[in-house]
Amino acid sequence: MDKLKQLFENIFFEDKPVKLIFSSKRRKSLEYSKVTIKPISSKDEPLYQAEYTFEKKVTHTNFPATAGAEFCLALIENDFKQANIFTNTRDIQILASKPENPKISENSATMTCQNFNHNRVKNYIIPDGVPCDFLIRLGVMDSSGKVFQKHYGKFRQINRYLEIVDDVFPYLSGKRMDSEKPLRIIDFGCGKAYLTFAIYHYLKIIKGLKVEIIGLDLKSDVINFCNQVASDLGYGELKFLRGDIADYTNDYADMVVTLHACDTATDYALINAVAWNTKVILSVPCCQHELFKQIKNSIHQPMLKHGILKDRLTEYLTDGLRGLKLESKGYDVSMIEFTSLEHTARNIMIKAVKRFDADGTRAAKAQKQYEELRDFYQVNPTIDVL
Repeated sequence: MDKLKQLFENIFFEDKPVKLIFSSKRRKSLEYSKVTIKPISSKDEPLYQAEYTFEKKVTHTNFPATAGAEFCLALIENDFKQANIFTNTRDIQILASKPENPKISENSATMTCQNFNHNRVKNYIIPDGVPCDFLIRLGVMDSSGKVFQKHYGKFRQINRYLEIVDDVFPYLSGKRMDSEKPLRIIDFGCGKAYLTFAIYHYLKIIKGLKVEIIGLDLKSDVINFCNQVASDLGYGELKFLRGDIADYTNDYADMVVTLHACDTATDYALINAVAWNTKVILSVPCCQHELFKQIKNSIHQPMLKHGILKDRLTEYLTDGLRGLKLESKGYDVSMIEFTSLEHTARNIMIKAVKRFDADGTRAAKAQKQYEELRDFYQVNPTIDVL
């Protein structure tokens, strides 16, 4: 192992690695199939991020360059038999069925990192290292603005979410910029409200808009906590209410957010949003169980007899029908991937923006497609109320 240890030390302290990929599991019981390591940078010292690839998720951990050799040595010794390493000066392959006697080959560099000390964090809407009041209050970062390592996944998730909000921002700002009415956002099923606070921070503090943001959830303790945090931070235009999505009434909303509203709760949120002629809808459904007992199709029956396949098909069918129904009501709809660490590894986000359809042809086409798909599978989804 001394040979490998020396090699990894040279890689991290002399070669400046661009990417390291560990594969070929030593044992079938290992839960992750691959580990990919890439450089990231902080203000203090170069860091590396290891991405663990599982069957249905990926996880990440960061470590300093000083720990790189030991970290990689442990991966080769305990988890993987192969490593492919790309540096600024050379490519290296390690075949280590027997770690004490590895086969090492080298070739010319095929990958380069022009700026090894790049700082990805600087591109975040909420940067690491800059104090952010709600993230401090919610325990994501310390008072100096440094994100706690155990909450870095949440920090990235919040910033990814704000990137999506930033993408639809032009559709929001144009409507309310010159109006006395505040920009109203309703977050159905807000939970602990990390993302609700993030929307407020982005629209009110960063963009300087007049806003009114409402978070709705069924749990009294969560609502009380969120209201206390909002009060402590002086977020006067942010409030949290206890209530059921299906029963909530209002007169308008410029944006409706629903993240992980369970099963048909997502449908009721979408139904409300359309009734209010909401400009932007961001919805991450979960627990799509409604159609599981309804779906019937003789062509697909050989597949539907397998519960796990039936469950996944009805999940995609549910969200596909939701998207078509929104299109039939005048929305441009896109399905994008949104990562959530608390509920599941990955989710589909339905992003819908209200558009102008002068003659109604696009809406009529979507409605026809919706009906054909619905009837093909003999289902009657709640979203049909629209």
